[in-house]
Formats: sequence, structure tokens, C-alpha cells
Amino acid sequence: MPRLGVDEAGKGPVLGGMVAAAVLADPAALPDGVADSKRLSPDRRQAFDATLQARADVAIGVAYIPIPAIDDPDTDMNTLTVEAHAAAIRAVPAAIDGVAGTLDAGDVDAARFARRVDDRLAATPDLAAAHGADATDPIVGAASIVAKVARDAHLTSVATGYDADLGSGYPSDPVTRAFLAEYVDTHGELPACARRSWQTSADALAAHDQATLTEF
Repeated sequence: MPRLGVDEAGKGPVLGGMVAAAVLADPAALPDGVADSKRLSPDRRQAFDATLQARADVAIGVAYIPIPAIDDPDTDMNTLTVEAHAAAIRAVPAAIDGVAGTLDAGDVDAARFARRVDDRLAATPDLAAAHGADATDPIVGAASIVAKVARDAHLTSVATGYDADLGSGYPSDPVTRAFLAEYVDTHGELPACARRSWQTSADALAAHDQATLTEF
């Protein structure tokens, strides 16, 4: 019996957008070893993604949340995650009415998260949400793989416009922080790929401004 799983990647990075993926499949159709994308090497994720994408009995929907939406002061990441999950479900090229689905909860209140996603759908899947579902539900694990591979491809595409190593895009990555610092030092502003509302971006601008003042 086909089931629906949904997860997102790229909620926390300072660079690039967020990606959500929905996978509709019979759990028995999934390749052996499918798991939470964080537990898999990049090569394994790529291989699983290629297999899932090629299967006629696996339907996949992917949705992107761009940086301007993330930086919009009139929204928040919980709401954007809800919208990303709903958009990924709407992008699944198969009927989902009545299908049981599990979401990786993007809210401290998992039931509320499922209700908010359901409210954005014209179709009527039977949705539930759980924290850490990508580690416990193979269908959600498959969605986490698709989302992570799509997010990595997105960041790779972004990097080609800067002729630089952007790192993982996460604030904790020293390569990412170095890229931001060097870009701001050179151009006096943030790159278009940076989330301006993130503290890491504010820190890079503040450090540049302080260095400029010191020169005088």
C-alpha cells in the first residue's frame, strides 16, 4: 500500500534556499538501506536518489523556498516549513486522496504542524507528523534523501556564480563564514545567496563596518 513521506533540507543554512520533498511509494518498493539522509554519505545519498527517481512505482514532488521568502519579516521558519511540505505534496504527480502520510514535524507541536500542512491542500491525504520521522519511517527517510540531494545541487548551482567554495552553507561551517567575510570585505555588501535575516550575515556586515572604521 503506497504511503506518503515528507521532509525538508536547508532550514538552518545562511546560504541558499530551503528544499522540501515528498515521496509516495509502497515501503516495500524502497531500496534496502534507505535511512535518514544525515546518516548516509553523499555518495550513498546520490545513489539512493537516482534509484528513487528512476522507479516508475515511486512518485516524487519537490518544492523550493527562495531566500526572499525566508527573509520576509512577515513570516517565520515554521510557517515556511509548513508551506514547503504542502508545496512538495502538491507537486507529487499522483493521486494522494486518502493516502496515509507522515511528515517530519517542523513544529514543537507535531499535531499542529500536520493540521497546518493539511489546511494548505486541496487533496485529502491522511496526514500525521512526528519528530525525527526521517530516522524512524523509511518513507520519510526517502524524502529526506531526495530533499538533501536537491538542496546540495541547489547550493552547487549557486556556488558557480561566485567562483568560490561556499562550504555547506551552514553558519557553523568555517568555510561558509570565510566566504561571507571575504565577499563582504570585497564588495561591501552581502552576496545575493545569503539570508540577510540570519545573524551570521549581520555579523559579517558588522565585522566589515568595524574594520572600515578602524582604517580611519
